[in-house]
Amino acid sequence: MANVEIKYTKLFINNEWVDAVSKKTFPTINPQDESVIIQVAEGDKADVDKAVEAAVKAFQRYSEWRTMDASQRGRLLLKLADLVERDYKYLGDLETLDCGKPVEQAKTEVLWTTTILRYYAGKADKILGNTIPADGEVLSFTMKDPVGVCGQILPWNYPIPMFVWKIAPALAAGCTIVLKPAEQTPLTALAMAALIKEAGFPPGVVNVIPGYGPTAGAALTNHPKVDKVAFTGSTEVGRIIMSAAAAVNLKRVTLELGGKSPLVIFNDADVEKAANIAHRAAFANAGQCCVAGTRTYVQSGIYDKFVAKATEIAKKRTVGNPYTDVQQGPQIDTEMFNKVLGYIEAGKKEGAKCVAGGGRFGNVGYFIQPTVFADVKDDMKIAREEIFGPVQSILKFETFEEIVDRANDSNYGLGAGVITNDITTALAFIKHVRAGTVWVNTYEHVVAQTPFGGFRESGIGRELGEDGIQQYLETKTVTMELPKKPLL
Repeated sequence: MANVEIKYTKLFINNEWVDAVSKKTFPTINPQDESVIIQVAEGDKADVDKAVEAAVKAFQRYSEWRTMDASQRGRLLLKLADLVERDYKYLGDLETLDCGKPVEQAKTEVLWTTTILRYYAGKADKILGNTIPADGEVLSFTMKDPVGVCGQILPWNYPIPMFVWKIAPALAAGCTIVLKPAEQTPLTALAMAALIKEAGFPPGVVNVIPGYGPTAGAALTNHPKVDKVAFTGSTEVGRIIMSAAAAVNLKRVTLELGGKSPLVIFNDADVEKAANIAHRAAFANAGQCCVAGTRTYVQSGIYDKFVAKATEIAKKRTVGNPYTDVQQGPQIDTEMFNKVLGYIEAGKKEGAKCVAGGGRFGNVGYFIQPTVFADVKDDMKIAREEIFGPVQSILKFETFEEIVDRANDSNYGLGAGVITNDITTALAFIKHVRAGTVWVNTYEHVVAQTPFGGFRESGIGRELGEDGIQQYLETKTVTMELPKKPLL
């Protein structure tokens, strides 16, 4: 295990490090060995109130932030990207300590987030309205205004990427932010806050409040001076947030929620290539990925060969200390560890064939064997519910018409994939599948330029790309009467 220095454990409000009003702290746990890493200040309603007031002040019309040129906002984001790149090794080590992600993957993700910061840095001074040929002797045009104070609530599975997904478009748009990291993974959010201050963002523009969802998260969602909430997490919590936002002040809401994504593999696919794509789709980040392709549908002509190859790959997957050269670290905490093991037992009891894994890995920490089920049926629990762990379910299909309906038979609609060498099949699948992102002959290729979000219970709104910044902007229509003759 790396010896990682932990520099920040307090709340970050108005560019200052402060204790919680209550003086309470909470432990953040190392998922590798279940030990306490350190105590972190526990934010609550009183702290959220202070952070929101700081954000409100920073958003006032004559503040430094509100009067700053859009191009200068972009330069600050570029500076932040440079600082993240400078510290990527430290941030990756800290990420691995807090969430158990293999360290080289963590460092790669940190570097990837700099592309998002730089993308939105370029967007900051390119937020455009339109002129409108309105009826009447008038001049009409639109302006784009920042939404205002934004509450942002993060998940624990990709702490630094989700931090950047949230703040980058909001800052480019000119909003101010109160951000709550997941209680399981607060450390890198606080380290990022320090870099935001170092980059030169004015006080109150970004505030970070570690704490628990039912207290700090609820206080943020219910705050009447918060104009928008952006949340990534479970569909169940998304419903709570949407309801609260509607009840308080009809604040804007962006929700990126759960998924049960289908990956459909046709007979003409190369079995080895398809099995490797499907493996990455199901097992990336120890399966702790909302868009994971855990419903692997394989056409009957190659089904048996595919199952054999998928089993072989899963059995070779390396699991263990994430500071070593492994592919998979631990699950995030005891709750998720037990939940995933419960799904594995459910798959066995319902008659699915466990061809790889199927239990705990080792005796210490939250490690689970890469698990593959074959002969899965659509009505089984492992085929219908989001597992959020290293479990792949392989299902057989016969025809195109059949599989489109089966792929769409879900409350979710975050992602989908198709593997085929027939462009007609691929295009037909793209047309008919109901999902926010569709990948063809690849999976989980997500970049700064491409919008990401879901249909149905997988969420509302989009992050990344042009759509991402529009979530933080309001359209203002201006109409001016024109003089009927020149004024001489």
